[in-house]
Amino acid sequence: MGLATSGAVVFKPAPVFPALRVLFGGAFGWGLLMAASAFLALAMDGRAQNFHLDRILAIYFAGGLFAWPLALPLARLLTRRKTVETRFAGHFALISLGTIALTAFLFAMDYRLFYAQWHQPAGTRIWVYQFIFTSAGAVYQFLVMGLRLYLPVGLLLVAAASLWLARSIPPSMR
Repeated sequence: MGLATSGAVVFKPAPVFPALRVLFGGAFGWGLLMAASAFLALAMDGRAQNFHLDRILAIYFAGGLFAWPLALPLARLLTRRKTVETRFAGHFALISLGTIALTAFLFAMDYRLFYAQWHQPAGTRIWVYQFIFTSAGAVYQFLVMGLRLYLPVGLLLVAAASLWLARSIPPSMR
């Protein structure tokens, strides 16, 4: 997108925030795709009839839903003046890490809600320890057991989304 000023062409970098339909529609779609990835991974393991299936899918959906609108503008901010390859890598890393981090956080909060019935009253020193260590244990458990629900489908989806996003940003001059 060049603007002519006194004979010279000045390139305007792509905006940090994408169109609202990409930001919010993409968030909803990304949430659905992450829930589908979890479901397919469970189905391939023969565990799709899990009695916690609705809760698992809701956590993976919410992780994708909340990660997209946070990771996408950050990736665009950091890579909008870079090559397509760099934009791909930036989107891939930030969408992957954002989705994993937010899903792990939501898993930890769900885990924490279950164990809260045995914890001390909120605000006490013991409660703080219980909150921190219960959450840390839940994040560890998610990384060990829950991360594999993104494979193999989630990996392909993040690669496809990153390629699409990297190519959708118009090139700009530095």
